[in-house]
Amino acid sequence: MSAKVVAITGGAQGIGRAIGYAFAKAGYAISLADPVADAGEEAAAHIRELGALCLFERADTSQEADVKRWIAQTSKDLGCPHVLVNNAGISANKPFLELPIEDFDRVQAVNVRGAVMCSQAVAREMVMQKIGGAIINIASTRAFMSEANTEAYTASKGAILALTHGMAISLGQYGIRVNSVSPGWIETSDWQFSGRAKEPHHSKADNEQHPAGRVGVPDDIAKACLFLAESADFMTGQNITIDGGMTVKMIYV
Repeated sequence: MSAKVVAITGGAQGIGRAIGYAFAKAGYAISLADPVADAGEEAAAHIRELGALCLFERADTSQEADVKRWIAQTSKDLGCPHVLVNNAGISANKPFLELPIEDFDRVQAVNVRGAVMCSQAVAREMVMQKIGGAIINIASTRAFMSEANTEAYTASKGAILALTHGMAISLGQYGIRVNSVSPGWIETSDWQFSGRAKEPHHSKADNEQHPAGRVGVPDDIAKACLFLAESADFMTGQNITIDGGMTVKMIYV
């Protein structure tokens, strides 16, 4: 068993895959949960090539049985997680007046219900093992700014921000810190399963609308997660926005 274990939801592709690679390079054993089997197996294989232990479980983290099975297997094979990253997320971007309530409910089930159940399962293990730890929720800049027809996703990410400070207060007594990261535009097309990955192309305008001068990449978020896991001992209940400065740039029409 490794000295440190991180559990990552939605870990097969995109930001979740990058987080797994970053933590593997930092010496963690990795447990990935994702419903996409081919992508998850590929991500796990790459992590093992980095020399890290890695478990992949095909799981829908909105389903309690899947969550319990994943965390039980993680604890058995790797040990109690020291870090949980609630990264799994879906969207249902449709005109608001035509949005089926079933689609809205499904987004909340994956993005919010899933984060709650995974946090409960991991926190119970942390408390039982008396190790403390860190929970990191992946929110979004959509929690505090919007485009049209994104209500289901926006509502879920607003809930994640509230859940973050709520859990930070409830779990602090056990030595568990809870923070969130809100990504802006993060290009993930080249971080998908190899059979579906695409080379990204961004225009000059795409880059220049970011004060930082470029579109974000998944590693930008992975670095923040490592900071919150390892270097932020006095930080809990907080949100870090990583968007290249887009949300602080004034726009005049």
